[in-house]
Amino acid sequence: MNAPAIALNRFGLGARPDEPAPADPQRWLLSQLDKYEALPVPWSAASRTPALVDVWLAQQRAARQAPEGQRAGIREAYLRKGREEYVAAAGARATSALQTPTPFVERLVHFWSNHFAVSVDKLLVIGLAGGFEADAIRPNVLGRFEDMLLAVVRHPCMLLYLDQAQSIGPASPAGARAQERQQPRGRGLNENLAREILELHTLGVRSGYTQQDVTEFARALTGWTLPADEGVASATATFRFVPALHEPGARTVLGRTYAEGGEQQARDILHSLVASPATARHIARKLARHFVADDPPPGLVDRLAATFTRTGGDLPSLYRELVAAPEAWQAGGSKFKSPWDWAISTYRALGRREMPPMQATNLMNQLGQPVWRPGSPAGYDDGSATWAAPDALLRRVEAAQRISTQAGTAIDARALAPRLLPGDALGEATAGAIARAESGSTALALLLVSPDFLRR
Repeated sequence: MNAPAIALNRFGLGARPDEPAPADPQRWLLSQLDKYEALPVPWSAASRTPALVDVWLAQQRAARQAPEGQRAGIREAYLRKGREEYVAAAGARATSALQTPTPFVERLVHFWSNHFAVSVDKLLVIGLAGGFEADAIRPNVLGRFEDMLLAVVRHPCMLLYLDQAQSIGPASPAGARAQERQQPRGRGLNENLAREILELHTLGVRSGYTQQDVTEFARALTGWTLPADEGVASATATFRFVPALHEPGARTVLGRTYAEGGEQQARDILHSLVASPATARHIARKLARHFVADDPPPGLVDRLAATFTRTGGDLPSLYRELVAAPEAWQAGGSKFKSPWDWAISTYRALGRREMPPMQATNLMNQLGQPVWRPGSPAGYDDGSATWAAPDALLRRVEAAQRISTQAGTAIDARALAPRLLPGDALGEATAGAIARAESGSTALALLLVSPDFLRR
C-alpha cells in the first residue's frame, strides 16, 4: 500500500469513486479533526437518549400498574419498539459512514463504540444502543478520554447492560430496608460495571488490580442509576445518583483510599484510573492494534502511551501522534477488514450515499458482525484471525456476488479498481483477474473479494 491508499483504507473507511485520492494524506487526515460533525444529518431522525429513557420509564410504570397477566404484553410491546429504534439507528450509522466527509473520525467513532461495547442480545437495551453511540461516543470522540469514560458509564444503556441500575449497597438505607423485609429479590451489590471498567475500559487485564479492588469500586458506584419516573417526559434527564442506594464509608481501590463523598467518590476513582500508566498503555495498544497491526510495534505503543499521560488523555493528541507515526505508513503492514469495514468500504466503492436501515442490519447479520451485538462487553475482536476464517470469507464471497449482480452493468470494475486502490495498491494479480473476468458483475465481485480490497 502507498500513502494515499493507507489514508483512505487504513485510517478512513474506503475510497469513493467520486472523490479524488488525497494529495497530502497526513494533512487530509488531520484536517478532518476540525470538520467533524458529531450528529450529522443521517442521525437526525434517530431518537435521542432522553426520549428513549422516557419510553423505558413509561414501560416500567405501565408494568407496575398492570395486572400480572398483562405485563408480558407490555414488555413485548416495549421490545418491539426497541427493535424499531435499533434498526433505525443502525441505518443512521451506516449511512453516516457512507457519506461522511470525515471518514477518519467516523472510524474512530466505531473504534470507541467497540471499546466501550454494549450488546443488544441483552434485549433490555436494544432500543438504547443507538442513543448510546449518538450521545455518549460521538460527542466525545474529539475530547478527553475521561469525559468519554464518564459519559459512557453514566449512560442508561451501559447502566442497564451491566446491571448497575440494580446495584444496592448492602449497608445503604435501601439495602438495610431490604434485609429487614427479607425481600432481596436478587438485588444487592452488583460488580459487573466495576469489573468491566477496570478490565476493559481502563487498566486492562493482568494490570495488577484484585477482586477486592473490584468489590470496593462496585461499592463506590452504588447509587448510580437511571432517572426517577416522575410521570412526565423529560427533555434532558438520563442519569441519577440515589444516596439511599449508596454504600456508606470510605473505599480503598488499588491502594488508594477515597473518602465518603456520594457520587463524587466513584468519580474520583474514575479520575485515578484514567491517570494510571496502565490505562495509558492499554489505550495506546488498542489504538495501535486497530490502525497499524495485530501485533503493534512496541515503540509506537510507548509513544502513544506517553502522549496519553502527558496530555491527560487528550484524544486528538493521540490521533495526531498516530497519524505522524512512520509505523502507520509502512507499505508492508496491513489490517484485515472486519465485516463492518468491508461492507462500508464496498458500498462507498459503489458510490452509494445511503443504506436503508433494514438492509444495513440484515447485511451485517449475514456477514457475522451484527451492529452493537458483539455478545459480550469485550466487543468484537480486532484481529485478522477472527475475520479471515474460511466461514467468514465465504460469507463475503456470497455477499459480493449478490451486490455485484444487483449492480449489473452500471459499474465497470476495470475502471473502478485503480480509483479504489490508487498507485501500486492494486496488485497485478487482482488487475489481471478483473481483466479476464467473463462478465462485468463477475469482475466487480472479484474486485470486492480480492486480497487488495480485503485489507486496509
